[in-house]
Amino acid sequence: MTLLHHLEEIFQLVVQYGILLLECAGVVVLLTTAVKSIIDWLKKSPHVRLNLAEGISLALAFKMGGEVLRTVIVREWEELVTLGAIMLLRAAMTLIIHWEIKEEKEHLSEAAEEARLEALKQGLVLDSAPNPEADKTGILP
Repeated sequence: MTLLHHLEEIFQLVVQYGILLLECAGVVVLLTTAVKSIIDWLKKSPHVRLNLAEGISLALAFKMGGEVLRTVIVREWEELVTLGAIMLLRAAMTLIIHWEIKEEKEHLSEAAEEARLEALKQGLVLDSAPNPEADKTGILP
């Protein structure tokens, strides 16, 4: 019986350290993303919202992993209900952020396409694909 008790204590300790590791990883990702986003915002980067949303999504994934791991050591129903509510909120936030990422990617894609069409109207070509008719010297045949 004491061996089983010691194994349970070791298991509890491993799970608690795992939770701490995942929670800390989420915090580090979130803080790093925030600093990078502030710098990008000051530089007027067009991708600041997308990068921020992706960073928040990754941070939430780490935090959610910690919550899932925490369910292993929950002993009372009240704790389980509280944990379930936290997980539902984080899952809802993740869904909203993923929707925002999708919308932002579509917006950036549309803006790039509009810029390309405008450049074509003005006689400029912004296509980065190499010209298959140009030889190595850049002179057309």
